[in-house]
Formats: sequence, C-alpha cells, structure tokens
Amino acid sequence: MNRRTFLKQASGYALAVAGTMTGVEKVFAELIPAKKGSAYNLHNNTEQRQDFEHRNLGGMDVSAIGLGCLPMVGYYGGKYEKKDMVSLIRRAYDQGVTLFDTAEVYGPYISEEWVGEAVAPFRDKIKIETKFGFGVEEGQPTSLNSRPDHIRRAVEGSLKRLRTDHIDLLYQHRVDPNVPMEAVAEVVKELMKEGKVLHWGLSEASAQSIRRAHAVCALSAVQSEYAIWWREPETKIFSTLQELGIGFVPYCPLGRAFLTGTINESSRFLKGDRRYNLPQFQPEALKHNMPLVYLIREWAKRKALTPAQFALIWMLSRKPWIVPIPGTTSIAHLDDFLGAVSVRLTPYEMEEFDAAYTKIDLMGHRADPFTESQIDK
Repeated sequence: MNRRTFLKQASGYALAVAGTMTGVEKVFAELIPAKKGSAYNLHNNTEQRQDFEHRNLGGMDVSAIGLGCLPMVGYYGGKYEKKDMVSLIRRAYDQGVTLFDTAEVYGPYISEEWVGEAVAPFRDKIKIETKFGFGVEEGQPTSLNSRPDHIRRAVEGSLKRLRTDHIDLLYQHRVDPNVPMEAVAEVVKELMKEGKVLHWGLSEASAQSIRRAHAVCALSAVQSEYAIWWREPETKIFSTLQELGIGFVPYCPLGRAFLTGTINESSRFLKGDRRYNLPQFQPEALKHNMPLVYLIREWAKRKALTPAQFALIWMLSRKPWIVPIPGTTSIAHLDDFLGAVSVRLTPYEMEEFDAAYTKIDLMGHRADPFTESQIDK
C-alpha cells in the first residue's frame, strides 16, 4: 500500500468514526462551547479548573489532556533545573491536569523522581502512569527486558522514586519478543492483586499483542505515537481498542513541535536533541512537509486558536477515549496547549480538514531504524 492510499484509508476510517458518533461524542459536540482567543491561563482559577473535561481510560478517570514529563530530562536538548520542572508540573495540576506520564528509562530515573516530588502534595487527586520494559535495572537502558523478575524490580524502583504505594497506570514500554505476552500479563496481574498497580497498558503494541494481553488481564490503555502527520494507529489498532473498551494515550501529539509552527524548513537539530536523526526532521523533509504547517495554521486562525491548540483539538475530536499527553519544559507552551480543552471540531469540519490533508504529500518516517526495530508490528 502506498502512502497516499494509506492516508486516504486512514482518513476515511476516521471520518466514518466521526460520522457515527457515540452518545458521549454527541454530548461533546453539542454541549462544549468553543472558547475564543488563542490561549488562556487557568492558574489558580478554581471555577475554570472544575470545567476541565475528563475522560475514561478503561475505568480510570483522567483529564482530557495529560502532561508528558519526558522532555524535562533534556530529551530534545537543553538542561533544566528540578525546581523549574517541579513548578511546571504543579502549574499543570493547578490548571486541571490530572494525568502525568513518566517512565523509569526517562533520565534514567530523573523524570520519575521529579514527578514524585512535584505531585506529592496532591498525590491522591491525580493519576501517575509510568513504564517498564527496558533493561535499566541491569544497566542496559536500550535493550528490551520484560522478564518477570525485572518487572518486579522495575516496579519497586518506580514506587520508591514516585514516593507512592501504587502506580495508577503501568505500561509495558515496548513488547519484548523474548517474553510471552501472557507471562507479562500474569506478573502485572499479581502486582494488581497486591495493590501496587491499579491499571495497566501497553506502549507501541500491535493489535495481536493487545488482544493476548487483554485476555489475561484487562488493559486500560495503549500508548503510541499519534498526530495529524502520523496516523498509523487509526488503521492498525483503533478498531481493536474500541471493541475491547481500551483507552488510547497518544504521545508526541504535537509532532515533536513541528505541528505548532515553531519549526520551519531552516530549523536544524544538534546531537542530544531526539529529532537529530529522525527522518521527518531532516532538512529535505522539513522543507517538503511545510504545506501541512500552513494548513494547520490556516485552520487554527479559522477557529481562533494557536496551531498547538488546533493539533490537540483535532485529536480530541476523533474519539472520546483519546487522551493526549503533550510534553513541554515551558510554562508558556503549557498554558498554550491547555487552551484546547474546551474546543472541538464538528464531523463536517474534520471531513473538510482531512480532505485538504490527503492532498498533501509528506516525507520521512517517524522513527530511526533502531527505534523502529523495537516497535511491535
């Protein structure tokens, strides 16, 4: 299947979904008014905070937008102070965010430690999701490891760093081909019986792996990369998630900042920035893909939004069980993308946008070869 055929198939599937909205989706479309203006600040505004939409991830109630805490450890370059990132996480909570995403491999360990410190004052009011699946405990953070003994060590370490007695949502970070999915699910099932884990999920898993895991221990969510310019989950796993009642948590929903318009054809990335060797961010691809930025900018202006807000409302409008987790190290960017909380596209607007989108030819894959080799197909 060539790329244009895939895009049309994915777009057609999403539009069919949009045209047959569930009762919950109809409520969103009819009752949530669009907020005017590009961005607004909810800091310490209790009335606004109570209006923050919540969604259900396989039985777990969370804010419609979560916060990804990976960039804080310098994933896209830069070095950040703990006090500033703790303040950022707390500001997100003040504005209504109740889902915070981290992993033992982020740092390693640093992200979990900072999240644990930041949310300690309101731990019982939020949900933490973290992940196991790489050989961090064994000093091999780029190697897959989901052996039962490793899972238990990883969870005990995460609990300590997060300053908590339970993990709200525990993901297998990557499917380990050397460990049967059923064995992984059994270990997590035991951890849930012990009260150390409340919900569990998979990250970058195929429909087959999702079904195998769910048959042993019900999954609450699946996390994968998903954005306007990377829609593979729509044709690969969406139907399975909907059938089984599993939520979807997209990471990089802003296209690693490309969809926000802050990156252009002249942008270049240094070693130490994750985008340095990604095909989508090579000079030729950046230049080739700019028509998508222009399309998003046009629609954002039409909806009185910023491009970042539009990229999120596009996603939030597709399904009521989608909860994106954009990441940032900037208070200004946090305040910006949280402005998407109350705006939705109608099915007709989604159809119009996607019709224009399918005419755009995009260049570059989302991952480098090594990263792609560890993604379950």
